[in-house]
Amino acid sequence: MSDEMDLKHQSQSAGKISQPFFLWRHLNKLRWLCLIIVFLMLILIPLLSLYQHFVAAQGYNHLTGSEKFLYDSMAFITAPLVSDPEHDLDAIKGTTWSGQLFGLKLTDPLALVGQIAAGIEIYWPFALTAVIPIIFTLLFGRFFCGWICPATFLYELNTNMAVWLSKIGIRTGNRRFNRMFKYLVLIVGIVLSALTGSIFFASIYPPAVIGRELYFAIALSGFGGGTLFFILTLLFDLLVAKRGFCRYLCPGGALYSLLGRYRVFRIRRIVEKCNDCSKCNAICEFGLNPMEDDFGQECNNCSACIAVCPKDAMTFAVAVKDYKYQGHGHHSRHYRKNQGDNRLGDIEVKNLND
Repeated sequence: MSDEMDLKHQSQSAGKISQPFFLWRHLNKLRWLCLIIVFLMLILIPLLSLYQHFVAAQGYNHLTGSEKFLYDSMAFITAPLVSDPEHDLDAIKGTTWSGQLFGLKLTDPLALVGQIAAGIEIYWPFALTAVIPIIFTLLFGRFFCGWICPATFLYELNTNMAVWLSKIGIRTGNRRFNRMFKYLVLIVGIVLSALTGSIFFASIYPPAVIGRELYFAIALSGFGGGTLFFILTLLFDLLVAKRGFCRYLCPGGALYSLLGRYRVFRIRRIVEKCNDCSKCNAICEFGLNPMEDDFGQECNNCSACIAVCPKDAMTFAVAVKDYKYQGHGHHSRHYRKNQGDNRLGDIEVKNLND
C-alpha cells in the first residue's frame, strides 16, 4: 500500500514538470564547449608562462624563430587584456587540480583530502580554496566529472573511437566491475598519503596528471611518467571496460559521488512521456539506468540522456533523492498492454457483478 502511495505521489509530482525547459535539451552541447575551453586553457597557460619569461628576459632578438612566433602570438592575444604581461598574467595559473583564475584560487576537493592526509592537519588557507567546488558538488553532484575534468574530453573521444572500431569489426571492451572498487582506491590513497607524507592522488588522478603533463610538454619540452599512465587508462577504457577508469578506479570520482549523493539538482524521467526506447541507457557513459529511474550518486548531470530522448521525457528537477521506479513509460507497448489487460479485467468483473 505504501509503495502504491509513493508511486501515486511521484506521478503527481512528475505531472508538474511534464514539459521540460527547452534549453535542457541543448545543455550537452554547452557541456562539450566547457570541456573544450578547459582543455584549451590547460594548453594556453604554459604558453603564457613561457611568454612571461621571454618578456622578463627582455631578449627578443636572442629568441629562436619558433620562440619569436610564440612571443608574437601571445602578445597579440594578451595585448587587449593586460598592460604588464610579466605580472598581470599571474592572474591565471595552475590547472584543474589547483589553480588561480583572475585572483580566485580554486582547488579540487581531492587535493584537499590528500593534503589533510599527508600533513595530518588542515591548512585552512588551502582548505578555503576548495569551498566553492564542494558547494557546487553538493548542489549538482558529480558535475566536475562531466563538465570540467579535462580527462573527460579525451575519454569521450575515446568512446567515439570504440564505436568506430566496433563498426569495422574490431571488438572493444565492455566488461563490468564493482563500482565500489573506486572507493577502496580512495581509502588506500588516503592511507598511503598519511604514511608517506606525500599526496598520492596526484600520481594517479587524471585531471592532475593531464595538467602536469601538458605543462611539461609545452613549457619544458618533455613528458613525465604520467603520460604513460594516462595512455594506459585510455587503453583500459578501450579494450577492457567502457569509461572503466572513471567508473571503477578514479578516486576523485569516488569523492565527488559521495559528496553529491544528496545533490539538489538531478535528472528525472517523466514517465507520462517515456516510450521505453532505452536510448538514455545506451548513451550513458557511466552505465546507469535512466529508463528505470536509476541515476543514483554516480550521475554527473552530463545531460546526454536529455539530449538523446526522442520524447522529451528527461528533465532536471530539484530533489535530494531519485524517484523509485515509476514503471513502464506511458507511451511504451508494455504500458499499453497492461492498461488493456486492466480494462479487460474491469469488464469481466462488471459482467460477473451483473
